[in-house]
Order: sequence, then structure tokens, then C-alpha cells
Amino acid sequence: MCGIVGYIGQRNAIPLVINGLKKLEYRGYDSAGISFVDNDLETFKTKGKVKDLEKILKSHKKSSPNVALAHTRWATHGIPSDTNSHPHISNSGRLALIHNGIIENYSSLKKLLTNNGFTFKSETDSEVLVNLIEHLQTSLNLK
Repeated sequence: MCGIVGYIGQRNAIPLVINGLKKLEYRGYDSAGISFVDNDLETFKTKGKVKDLEKILKSHKKSSPNVALAHTRWATHGIPSDTNSHPHISNSGRLALIHNGIIENYSSLKKLLTNNGFTFKSETDSEVLVNLIEHLQTSLNLK
């Protein structure tokens, strides 16, 4: 189980999605994370509660992105850790992904991707998914 919130609009997305995460924290309290676009894709994640993520964001430069997605995690694949927290980033750093659920065939997908040069940092099935999307985009020449 997890909590997922996203925002695209004219306002600063960070406080909006953090407020949403606080309301959804009961759905996942092992870790929290956020990705946003402020010229570049930036991601912050941590083992612990939403308040721990807020502390990390306060020490970061002031950003006012109007696109963000955020996640609270209840661990199913991989232990609670900073690395296993969502969002997961593709090998190129261009894609961020948040996922709720279990990918039953993630081991075979991970092997296929590893054979195609992908590397993995986490123990999660979600990191496999974001890299599968990147692999398909590249191999099928999609944008």
C-alpha cells in the first residue's frame, strides 16, 4: 500500500503535494519521496515519515516548480530504506516513477534489462518498471 499525489498547475507544487502526502501518510509510513521539475528533474526521498522529507526539502535551495509527484511507501519489495523509497529514477535520469502494486514478473524483467546494460540501485520492482519504460522508449524510438 502507498499514498500517491501529483500536481500540474500554476502554483508551487511542493507544498501542495507535501500537504497531500500528510493526508495519505496512513497508507504508507516506511518512507516518503518527491520528484519535481524545476529546469531539471529533481528527486528527494528518505526512509521515515513525511516530516523527515520536509526537513530535507527545507535544506535544499528554494524551488517553485509547478509540476511534482510524491509518494509514501509501505514496503512490499525491499526493506524500508532511502534507496528503496519512491520515486524511482530511470538510468538516464530523465524519468521518475511512482507505483502502487506488485509486479509479479519483475525478476525476469530485471534480468532482461540487466542484459541490456541497465543497472539497479534498489531492491524494488518499481525501479524495474521505470527502466522498462525507458528501454521501450529507446528501443521503439518513442519520445
